[in-house]
Amino acid sequence: MARAARIAAICAAAALALLAAAPAHADDVVRPPSMDRPPAGYRLTGNQAQRIADRTPTAARARRSERGVYSNVFEKSGSRWQVSYYVTRGKDTKEIAQIYVSDDTGRVTEAWTGPQVAWTMARGYPGAFGRKVNSPLVWIALTLLFIAPFVDPRRPLRVRHLDLAVLMAFGVSVAFFNDANIDVSVPLAYPLMLYLLVRMLWIGLRRGRRRDPLRLLVPASWLVIGLLFLVGFRIGLNIADSNVIDVGYAGVIGADRLADGDKLWGAFPKDNEHGDTYGPVNYAAYVPFEQALPWSGRWDDLPAAHGAAIAFDLLCLGLLFLIGRRMRGPTLGLALAYAWAANPFTLYAMDCNVNDALVGGLVLGAIAAASSPAGRGALVALAGMAKFAPLALAPLFATHTRGAWRFALGGAAALVPCLLLILGYGGLHEFYDRTLGFQASRGSPFSVWGLYGWDTAQAVVEGAAVLLAVAVAFVPRRRDVVGLCALAAAVLIALQLGVTHWFYLYIVWFLGPVLIALLGDAEPADRPAPPSYVEQLSRLPAPAVAWR
Repeated sequence: MARAARIAAICAAAALALLAAAPAHADDVVRPPSMDRPPAGYRLTGNQAQRIADRTPTAARARRSERGVYSNVFEKSGSRWQVSYYVTRGKDTKEIAQIYVSDDTGRVTEAWTGPQVAWTMARGYPGAFGRKVNSPLVWIALTLLFIAPFVDPRRPLRVRHLDLAVLMAFGVSVAFFNDANIDVSVPLAYPLMLYLLVRMLWIGLRRGRRRDPLRLLVPASWLVIGLLFLVGFRIGLNIADSNVIDVGYAGVIGADRLADGDKLWGAFPKDNEHGDTYGPVNYAAYVPFEQALPWSGRWDDLPAAHGAAIAFDLLCLGLLFLIGRRMRGPTLGLALAYAWAANPFTLYAMDCNVNDALVGGLVLGAIAAASSPAGRGALVALAGMAKFAPLALAPLFATHTRGAWRFALGGAAALVPCLLLILGYGGLHEFYDRTLGFQASRGSPFSVWGLYGWDTAQAVVEGAAVLLAVAVAFVPRRRDVVGLCALAAAVLIALQLGVTHWFYLYIVWFLGPVLIALLGDAEPADRPAPPSYVEQLSRLPAPAVAWR
């Protein structure tokens, strides 16, 4: 085992040596003091930059699109100019186009219209999310490592192969997103989520069906080496070349405010004004990391966010091993842990240094505590008080086994300290306005609802998701852990189908239960098939003959 660990560490270090750091992008803009004279350090004047931008087809289309279009010019970091085009509609002013001009060359470097004007995250900037995990070398390698051990070459048409391929097909959507083509990336995600929703309902609602044997293509010892390599690689990549987006930054700010006794909701700094949109459990989970690696007061490398993201990821990995070992022994536990470590979306979340693996870990914790009504009640409540969607799992988990009252008591015991934090750090009204109120009112081009404005269809999908969350508590279903995981994943996927703001980071919320449902719903390959009816008859002892 020690030799395998050394091999994994060497391989991880070698892989990291091949990766170069990605550039950062700043968003600061300043109005020039004069449009007729170049600002300090600039070659062009504001008027010259505007004339260059006005000659572009993008500016021409913006001016033709509506009457009364006007522009403003700004200095932008990186020796650039930003020329923004606006239109006034009633009392509202909207920016409809944005053009960047290089001060050094006098050429247009970027021109944006549509959602990319307001949403810089839709522009496909290299390394903006996860940095080198988006490299085709890394992503394709992880995809192959994820699928390969579970391929059965003797039965290529097994449905499990399709299941794993669908999980990896989200990477195609990511590729279009990285290319700033959200008109393709956003719609691509929905057929994949619908497929997974149907598969999870099929597994969770069908009782007594024949299980499909899980045959690993490689020996289990190979998975041990692969797991050690992947864990070392992922941690090394996170430390050496990952970035902290606003979600992880929010966790560090909130932890600092909690530890200092400062107001939390409604008091975040301007560089992350809406970072107070999460529940108290999210910020409390960051407190140990922020205390060990204190926040400097600005958006720097944020080592506390790195430490938290690594810990949340390892929590999910460990819980998957524990759940799998309880279900089918160490081989299944190892397969589940390996699948988590090899999945590129878990690394994507880890290298964005976000809090989504915390949600996944708390959901997996509730599954691990499935035999304890109070335990799973507490963990579902904690997951809901981190990010609110897991509260929809309460009906399913409350009725998994007998003990609904104990489930309610466990949930209440977890909610009481959360309520005290809310009252002490902002109040109920402020908490609602900054969390659920903000989320309900925000727009986003990262769902078909926000991109195309399908409000009526969205309301139907949202209503269906709520009905599903309630219905799974009462319909006949599988009562084992596989059934619980499948229906928990179905509820989370259904909720995500209806949200206005959806992103790939949310996949880790339901990935753990999906893996358990797909890989755990299998007989071990070395278990003999049950004897047929004829074989059972042939094994009966011969009847005794009474001789007279």
